Amino acid sequence: MFVLARLLPGDPVSAMLGDRATDATVDRLTAQLGLDQSIPVQLLQFLGGAVQGRFGDSIAYHIPVTQLIADRLPATLTLTGLSMVIALVLAVPLAFVAALQADRWPDLIIRGVFQVGLSTPIFYVGLLLLTVFAAWLGLFPVGGYGDTVLEHLWHLFLPALTLAFSFAAVLMRSLRGAILSVLNAEFVDFARAKGIRQRLILFRHVLRNALIATVSLIGLNVGSLLGGAVITESVFAVPGVGRLMVDSIFARDYPVIQALTLALAVLVSLAFLLTDIVQMALDPRVGR
Repeated sequence: MFVLARLLPGDPVSAMLGDRATDATVDRLTAQLGLDQSIPVQLLQFLGGAVQGRFGDSIAYHIPVTQLIADRLPATLTLTGLSMVIALVLAVPLAFVAALQADRWPDLIIRGVFQVGLSTPIFYVGLLLLTVFAAWLGLFPVGGYGDTVLEHLWHLFLPALTLAFSFAAVLMRSLRGAILSVLNAEFVDFARAKGIRQRLILFRHVLRNALIATVSLIGLNVGSLLGGAVITESVFAVPGVGRLMVDSIFARDYPVIQALTLALAVLVSLAFLLTDIVQMALDPRVGR
């Protein structure tokens, strides 16, 4: 990412000064930003600062990069977490209905609706929800983040629903297949033979075993959710790190691009670690 950012056409100096700047001004600002040095030297300087937790100042915003990311990161984390909750609320009960009514009309309708969500681009879903629920009906704001916790959730509901729509389709299809597989397992037949109620069998035996594969799928899709947040935050004008990344790329704000890429990589790695911990809790055999 460090190299790719510098291979993009343009540079921060041109973005800051415009086309009418004199050569002397351009050379002075280039040297001030350290961009007159070779890429390997700049990379070593970045790595040396990253080890010490120093990422420099933003070229576009003129504030420390760590402060800028810390201000924007809560919005993206809230958006991602809310989209996961909405996706689970949609996927889990509908997956149960689809699995228990396999190949019947409820199953066909559920799979058909989610297939539409799976094949529709995120930005189109976002624009559609924005037009209907924000512009026409006025139920939600057209953008922003709000000030209080309730306002955060109110402003982020439509963006989260946009992200959750396609993610819920993936979860539903996976969970439906897992439920069907577990329903045909021998231990489920044994539980029925013992006279255990159907509700206990579904929630105590079927759901717990079916969720093992779903938890892995959630962990693997964290990166996709963060990537989708880049588009969603731009559509809904959410001041998160996704929109910050887009703005920084256009402004050629190298320090922000570098630090933000590293921060997102750390977040995805932590999500993988959390996924492993949850899997061990659901299935002790994973730990062994």
